[in-house]
Amino acid sequence: MRLRDWDQNLKVRLFGEALMNITFWMFFPFLTIYFAESFGKGKAGFLLIFSQVFSVFANLLGGYTADRFGRKRMMVISAFGQGIAFLVFAYAVSPWYTSPMLGFICFALVGVFGSIYWPASQAMVADVVPEKDRSNVFAIFYTSINVAVVVGPILGAIFYVKYRFELMVAVGIISILLALVLAKWTRETVPASAQKEKAADGKWYDFLKNQLADYKVIVQDRIFLMFIVAGILAAQTFMQLDLLFPVYTKDTVNNQTVFELGSKVFTVNGEQAFGLILSENGLFVALFTVFVTKWMISFRERNVFVLSSIVYAVAILMFGATNWIWGLIAAMAVFTLAELMTAGLQQTFISNLAPEHMRGQYFAAASLRYTIGRTIAPISIPLTVWIGYGWTFFILSILALFSAGLYWVMFRMYENKRASEKVV
Repeated sequence: MRLRDWDQNLKVRLFGEALMNITFWMFFPFLTIYFAESFGKGKAGFLLIFSQVFSVFANLLGGYTADRFGRKRMMVISAFGQGIAFLVFAYAVSPWYTSPMLGFICFALVGVFGSIYWPASQAMVADVVPEKDRSNVFAIFYTSINVAVVVGPILGAIFYVKYRFELMVAVGIISILLALVLAKWTRETVPASAQKEKAADGKWYDFLKNQLADYKVIVQDRIFLMFIVAGILAAQTFMQLDLLFPVYTKDTVNNQTVFELGSKVFTVNGEQAFGLILSENGLFVALFTVFVTKWMISFRERNVFVLSSIVYAVAILMFGATNWIWGLIAAMAVFTLAELMTAGLQQTFISNLAPEHMRGQYFAAASLRYTIGRTIAPISIPLTVWIGYGWTFFILSILALFSAGLYWVMFRMYENKRASEKVV
């Protein structure tokens, strides 16, 4: 499916969200270091866990509201809310006032609004794109995010230290502009079957009751539930990209030589090393996501998901075994391969499982892989204080292997179910 054939909603979102993501990634990779320095590793880790608890509930709420009140409406509200949170965050790091705790609260609010935005945005793609083209469209959106991961940290390394306040203001303004663009140039796509009539004399708690009833149906889908659990375990590896990795490189990489060019020697410290491998990850994703997705489509989904988790386990062990910059670069290449293997397939798998009238909620529930995963993942930071980096990386690799086993069982159940449906 060519870009010019895309629905206007998707074209507007692709370019608007790309600009938003670039500015966001100019400072986001450095926030873990900022909070660790402000609160200490132990307290920062638990605060990050605490902030993600709210995102878990917001994510479920986002799926419900996307199906009931519309994809567009929830995306506009979320983008506007993020903009306000970023502007307050800017005030918390401004030349006139400094408050790491206020900054942390704003960071948590950004996560909450992002969790509401995500299921609506994913459901909108499934609404307007034929099933055969969804993997490629999701892959292109994923690529755009990772272009931002390449460009953002590079620009952030230049501007973040001296112009942190200005960056926060810029991303806040861009978020609000994105909300206005979505409001003016996109249309609602929620299927009529997803909208239920509201009881005229309904009580205030009917909303919650209906939501819990719908999610009960999702939880009873054993295949989908196993998909979420396996995803949460796998997330313990790839979530470390902006949690454990920046702290690890800062602590272990000290002015290492990257290469020599004549009489010039190019060296990196810990923070620069993290920026380098993060940009490497983003560059590889930007260049190879569509190619790898098309390649992976030719294999059985089961084998792709299982092998991806195994490759994650290998990559995380490689990270824990070295602090040499070129070793970290090699580990990131393996890590990125694991990421790309399922980048376009996951959303398509979810849309195939989800009934049309519950698509937003299925995407929201599927996002629990990330919200619950991100809630648990920060424990790795205080864990390094208790048991050291080596054992921490080893435990993360074991979790990835458990994820591979769950994917294997899940897909056997899924394939048996589809085979029985064809017989009937």
